[in-house]
Amino acid sequence: MNQRILILGSTGNVGKPLVELLSAAGETVVAASRNSTTARLDFTDPSTFAPVLEGVDRIFLVFPPGYLDVMQLMGPFLEVAFQKPRKFVMQSADGVQFNEQAPLRQLELLLEKSGHRYVLLRPNWFMDNFHTFWLPAIQAAGVIPLPAGDASSAFIDARDIAASAFAALTTDSFDNQAFSLSGPEALTYTEAAAILSRAAGKTIRYQHVEDSAFIDSLVNAGVPKDYSEFLAILFSFVRQGYASTVTDGVKTLTGKAPIGLEEYAQRNASKFLP
Repeated sequence: MNQRILILGSTGNVGKPLVELLSAAGETVVAASRNSTTARLDFTDPSTFAPVLEGVDRIFLVFPPGYLDVMQLMGPFLEVAFQKPRKFVMQSADGVQFNEQAPLRQLELLLEKSGHRYVLLRPNWFMDNFHTFWLPAIQAAGVIPLPAGDASSAFIDARDIAASAFAALTTDSFDNQAFSLSGPEALTYTEAAAILSRAAGKTIRYQHVEDSAFIDSLVNAGVPKDYSEFLAILFSFVRQGYASTVTDGVKTLTGKAPIGLEEYAQRNASKFLP
């Protein structure tokens, strides 16, 4: 039987380019999503588990944004997935390895103790946030209002996460290991805003805001309050310098240097305009 690779979050910033890479390499991909008509996967509906797992020997795991209790949400699905020998490549987040109680670390521990092959990918903050989550304020006022202080982050392009996941899924060389993934340099948000400004041909500036104002802005945009508070906590770690570490994870996995913010900004320049 031709083995298949199940990709969770197949329409997301990482999932979509990952599906493209795997398909181009001749892999048989099950591109799952909650709204898919051909590979529907809803963690709240156990009847969707078995159909997407049929014939699957490798799984790319990513947690749905907006959920904090990822163990409760994804646990029932993994219980079914663990019933057959499979390999799991999980998109986690850099820093969770320092907090055993963090929800994503709990999910990592579940994989580590499962007896199945696994690879843990821990990316830094996404460059792609600039043209997704932070985009409305950039388009409307040329402002990036975040509680990051003047700390640096080693931003990573989602394409490099996808390329790293591709390598982890298509070779056994990295099994049962964890990799922190970053871009090629650490930049403050002020420095990042200057790079975006040059690419877009408009002034974009970073504005530090307090946690409370940041949370209020997210809640007003429809983000659940508990998740908004969680993001504010993550930015407290940014201010402490935990996001500033540049790693060689992408190069180790893919053999190529990661994409820099200059290249990302040029590719997405038109998105920053009104």
